[in-house]
Amino acid sequence: MKYNNIAICASLILAAQGVHAAEIYNKDANRVDFYGRVKAEHYFSDDSKNDGDKTYTRIGFKGQTQINDRLTGYGQWEYQILGNQPEGAAANSLTRLAFAGIKDSTFGSFDYGRNWGVLYNVEAYTDMLQEFGAKSYTAADNFMTGRANGVATWRDTDFFGLVDGLKVSVQYQGKNDDATRAVTKQNGNGYGTSLNYDIADTGLSVGAGWASSERTEAQENSAFGKGDKAQAWNTGIKYDANNVYLAATWAETYNMTAISGAYSANGKNTKVSGFANKTENFEAVAQYQFDNGLRPSIAWVQSTGKDIEGVGNADLVKFIDVSTTYYFNKNMSTFIEYRINQLDNNKLNLSNDNIAAAGLMYQF
Repeated sequence: MKYNNIAICASLILAAQGVHAAEIYNKDANRVDFYGRVKAEHYFSDDSKNDGDKTYTRIGFKGQTQINDRLTGYGQWEYQILGNQPEGAAANSLTRLAFAGIKDSTFGSFDYGRNWGVLYNVEAYTDMLQEFGAKSYTAADNFMTGRANGVATWRDTDFFGLVDGLKVSVQYQGKNDDATRAVTKQNGNGYGTSLNYDIADTGLSVGAGWASSERTEAQENSAFGKGDKAQAWNTGIKYDANNVYLAATWAETYNMTAISGAYSANGKNTKVSGFANKTENFEAVAQYQFDNGLRPSIAWVQSTGKDIEGVGNADLVKFIDVSTTYYFNKNMSTFIEYRINQLDNNKLNLSNDNIAAAGLMYQF
């Protein structure tokens, strides 16, 4: 492959992962990068909840300042504004990330605020889909599975300079039990850790994570999902080289994953709302980056709830995802994605409609 093709391919993959940014300030050891995207997209589905305009805008900045030869201060903020709501709508924007920290050249970094939960360090391996990635057990404000409030995180990327590619993270999350929060968005005090290792010059990475949190009183009193602890562990592997991307993750959660739906028993309809006692979750994705900018993808995503009261075992999420993205350049792309639902005759009467998504995205 020619060098120019390699450079183009690398830039397109970086664009897909949203790491591009425009430098807007760089002076006296202070730097600020501004980044964002406009994603104009539409869903097509027989289910009215998953049909229609889904356009949004996302903006953010990353800043850093050199304190001395060893210490660097940094911060990041990211905001999303929905483009499918009428002007003045109350729920048309949200803060995704907002944290600040200090990094030492030897001992790693420490930050606090709204940030990614430590379990996502492994889940990120398979969160490579344009629209429907990380759908088995990961959710915002669900303990430390996705973006979360009040997390203090220590990270080191080379194990104190001793092992290149060995990334260690330890995280603490403070209690979020305000009554204004939905029960499924609450959490007690919790801890988590992850270990990721990029095996040099192979394109292979492996990772594992674990988290345990106290559950709030409202969560303990839920009709579904008992116990005073919410726990999870995950593990994953990925290969990212030679234009090929392959990844798979496996996770189990306990009293953590929110469930909803309804089941019929003895002539009665019972609403299910609460948490699964246990879930088993599997995700796998395969992608190939062509030199001309085309990136086809196929994935499998499944989450199965275990021992649900009155239901037993039941699939919560189960679909095949087929998509194609075309990158015009590092800033502009278009995609079409088809989520083929496999929840036929499911016990919780969850939606089993397929969803097609099509969109055009500009990002910098």
